[in-house]
Amino acid sequence: MADISPTDTRAYEAEFADYVELLKPGVMRLVVFTALVGMVIAPVPVNPVIALASILCIAIGAGASGALNMWWDRDVDAIMKRTQGRPIPSGRVQPGEALAIGLGLSLLSVMLLAVFANLMAAAWLAFTIIFYVVIYSMGLKRLTPQNIVIGGAAGAFPPLLGWVVATGSISLEPVLLVALILLWTPPHFWALALWRNEDYKAAGIPMLPVLRGERVTRRYIFGYTLLLIPVSLAPSFTQIGGSLYLAVALLLNAVLLAGAWRLLIRQESDRDADNFRAEKRFFGFTIFYLFLHFFMLLVESTLRAFDLSVGALPLWF
Repeated sequence: MADISPTDTRAYEAEFADYVELLKPGVMRLVVFTALVGMVIAPVPVNPVIALASILCIAIGAGASGALNMWWDRDVDAIMKRTQGRPIPSGRVQPGEALAIGLGLSLLSVMLLAVFANLMAAAWLAFTIIFYVVIYSMGLKRLTPQNIVIGGAAGAFPPLLGWVVATGSISLEPVLLVALILLWTPPHFWALALWRNEDYKAAGIPMLPVLRGERVTRRYIFGYTLLLIPVSLAPSFTQIGGSLYLAVALLLNAVLLAGAWRLLIRQESDRDADNFRAEKRFFGFTIFYLFLHFFMLLVESTLRAFDLSVGALPLWF
């Protein structure tokens, strides 16, 4: 991959904040939160020191993935308005620095997680980093409009990671959480792609709106929303959920479905008039939607700890 042509900004020295930005702290926060939830709701308690060290390792691994992604995508980041200010295309961090940081932190995070937690957790962290960087960033992202459908798995693994740190094994509950994030990712990112369609088109990224058009993309958003709803409700009927989680999940899904329906029935003239405000609102709500699902799992776990929860709902509820 060719380096970006030097600009005057290369004269500036990178500051600590530039290296923090290289690690994609926004993405890292979501990874840390969902991994922490997976760890807390697991049936096996974790020593607080081990838990803190493991979460730190997972955060470092997520940051390493972000740095390697920025290193690989530096050419398209320089084209897209949304990403032109990132450390590498803006010239504040050199590509070689980002590559060295990404590789070094990847190795460090995996090795330390093996020491603090267990080998299975370390193996899953290594797989997650490789999946995001190699399979998604280097492979799928520029090859297929279904890139985030498959590539979204990288962002779906953190709750499984947290669970494996606690238990050293895999069970139905974390798999449901992986499925929840996996099915949430396409509507979330396709709403962003509708909003930023011209950016992706200019960069040559084959997002669904670029290749199949906005109308088809809205249909896909609605279809994946329908698939997401039963999966998001499923934890209610396991030992990690309960009636409170179910009530909140039903409300969130009603709002999400209404938003997806509004996108589906919109006319092109409506889109031009409001400058994609509906897509922006839907994209913003999907973030709140995912956060609240995982937050309610924490609430259910806390209630169980104090014997205040009704526990898992029967399948015939």
